[in-house]
Amino acid sequence: MLKLFDPNVTEQEVSSVKEVLLSHNWASGAGLDKVKEFEDEFCKYLGTKEVVTVNSGTAALHLALSLLSLKGHDVLVPSFSFVSTAHAVVLNGANPVFVDVDPVTLCIDPADLENKIRRTHAKAVIPVHFGGMPCNMHELKKIGDSHSLAIIEDAAHACGSKYQSRHIGNISEMTCFSFHPVKNLSMPSGGAIAISSSNAEAYKLKLESLRWCGIDCRKGTSYDVTSIAPNYYLNEISAAIGLVQLEKLDRLNTRRKEIAHRYYKEIRTDSKMPYSDDCVYHLYWVLSPRRNELIKHMNGRKIEVGTHYRPINTMSAYRKLSNTRIPITEKMGSEIITIPIHTNLSDEDVSHIINSINEFTQAD
Repeated sequence: MLKLFDPNVTEQEVSSVKEVLLSHNWASGAGLDKVKEFEDEFCKYLGTKEVVTVNSGTAALHLALSLLSLKGHDVLVPSFSFVSTAHAVVLNGANPVFVDVDPVTLCIDPADLENKIRRTHAKAVIPVHFGGMPCNMHELKKIGDSHSLAIIEDAAHACGSKYQSRHIGNISEMTCFSFHPVKNLSMPSGGAIAISSSNAEAYKLKLESLRWCGIDCRKGTSYDVTSIAPNYYLNEISAAIGLVQLEKLDRLNTRRKEIAHRYYKEIRTDSKMPYSDDCVYHLYWVLSPRRNELIKHMNGRKIEVGTHYRPINTMSAYRKLSNTRIPITEKMGSEIITIPIHTNLSDEDVSHIINSINEFTQAD
């Protein structure tokens, strides 16, 4: 079976883990050693002001939003995303308001965003760079500024993506990344908040406290707890792997783009993810009104596929919170299929995937 996701692992990752294991320094809430080194290197890579690591993309979103005092306010989010995007809103005592997506990119639709803003008490918006495809940040920032909305980007899919020649991560005040094992930059677990705010240093200090149970004012063995907060800090093993992954990120993303370009050119359907050199293709999707049959067809040819994502507003926990129309999201959610796109695929594997889809669409 060709895997839908598969991290790129070499002897470098193995060696980096062994080094940390033998050091006996596996984790530190203070974020020293490999964690600090990764933060510094990722900050340089993005060109942002500060980076604070955490143990997941969910944690990154939760803590970034916690700096905005959102309790009781509305936060505009796309329903076409992993549930963490909405969970982070609810965990901060705010109300997610679901916005429709652009049918070409599956990123948040600026026109529907404007429409929803007029009918809510929104204080923030979370654009999601779906599949690694950059949102239209120029339009979103213009909308955000005109309505005094904070913008926190969800870049869980977009490590290495660019918008107008700038890395995603140095455009808005804060941008949240995920380093889950299936992501473009893989760790056993991990996430980060990139900070471009004019208050970057203050944000960094607060986030470093919040990621470690609210511990603050640390001097030697003495410390205070200034906030009630979760335990979200990154461990040394993940950071060590992340340093190796970061070093080869652009090369791995180039290979993803090569595969995506072939998919875009050779898959014989118009209902597929567009090609952009700014996208890093964490996902590649096609649409089919006969999705279940296509899944069965692909599995029969030993190809694993996914359905990223079921719209969040259709989940039991969110149905009661959703009273807005998002017809494009709901249609796409019923037809989308994600196909393998990772650096362990050979050219022959890619051809097999393309031919298998084309067999189905021709018969259709």
